[in-house]
Amino acid sequence: MNLHEYQGKEILASFGVRIQRGIVAQSANEAVEAAKKLTEETGTGWHVIKAQVHAGGRGKGGGVKLAKNLKEVEEIAGQIIGMNLITPQTSAEGKKVHQVLVAEDVYYPGESETSEFYMSVLLNRGTGRNMIMYSTEGGMDIEEVAESTPHLIYTEEIDPATGILPFQARKIAFNLGLSGTAFKEMTKFVSSLYKAYVESDSSMFEINPVLKTSDDLIMAVDAKVTIDDNALFRRKQYAEMRDLREENPIEVEAGEVGLSYVDLDGNVGCMVNGAGLAMATMDLIKMAGGEPANFLDVGGTADAKRVEEAFRIILKDPAVKAILINIFGGIVRCDRVAQGVVDAYKNMGDAIQVPIIVRLQGTNAELAKEIIDNSGLAVHSAVQFQEAADKVKEVLA
Repeated sequence: MNLHEYQGKEILASFGVRIQRGIVAQSANEAVEAAKKLTEETGTGWHVIKAQVHAGGRGKGGGVKLAKNLKEVEEIAGQIIGMNLITPQTSAEGKKVHQVLVAEDVYYPGESETSEFYMSVLLNRGTGRNMIMYSTEGGMDIEEVAESTPHLIYTEEIDPATGILPFQARKIAFNLGLSGTAFKEMTKFVSSLYKAYVESDSSMFEINPVLKTSDDLIMAVDAKVTIDDNALFRRKQYAEMRDLREENPIEVEAGEVGLSYVDLDGNVGCMVNGAGLAMATMDLIKMAGGEPANFLDVGGTADAKRVEEAFRIILKDPAVKAILINIFGGIVRCDRVAQGVVDAYKNMGDAIQVPIIVRLQGTNAELAKEIIDNSGLAVHSAVQFQEAADKVKEVLA
């Protein structure tokens, strides 16, 4: 589950991480009031207006701007709220902005220069350990840094049995070229950031930039946070932060009826039970010359109602030209699935206008094939993987 910047900062602050303070506003008038309040609390005269959408690169799309007075706060907030923000991480249509974060200006003058760093905490799947990735090149796309100057990206792996150790926090601060007060501030920042990552059950914390202010304070100016969906049952305070407006509406609807669904860009819909079989089915479709339109796992109870719900979800995608149903009958019998497919097909009537290929293997597979073949419906049955692939190629031709 992705969070907005202001939500990620709330989590960071709760674990003692210093953040750029800000207030969320839903309108230009609210933005002005937020700016006034920030001025009273922090003394800042300038404010940064930031679009709150689940996408990076907001500044490049015009979603982050500096306001030097209240009139500019009102004008900029009015321009950003309601716009379709297009960034390198959105579709061509962009994402509609429903709210902005009015934040304090932290690039104030002082005795020393400010510095920007990149820092993220995530799982290294190759080693099974969490790691902190960091760089002196903050404020830039980390992908560009990795491509052009990979030697400027550092990683520090954390043993889950011990957590982050003091020497590791000091090593990170040293590699970032810090000393004195800034060095001590960075070690505290790193330790608190890692604690926030672990204890919030996150799968990623990305702070870009981490700012060293002119008076040697270290703070998070941005926050991109992803919470592990599987942990939300015990993190209900974070589950309440979910913004459905930012998510794919088809995926949201599928989740409400208990289907595991991920929207893709292909032309062949998939209806499968089991994640492993679903991945293999997607490979099968690509080998047949098609492109998977989705990942959809119906689970172990593929009855008529569940199959019908899956059909309706898949057919919401206008790009779907065929549907491949690939079910292994272990716990659920194949004949029951076949009858479910037939019943769902009949219930939906003219709603199904694309070819359907059904491959059922496992318990009562032969009986299931008979049910499909004798249904009188425009459903193609298959037994072997290759046969299913050939039928996909045939219907797409």
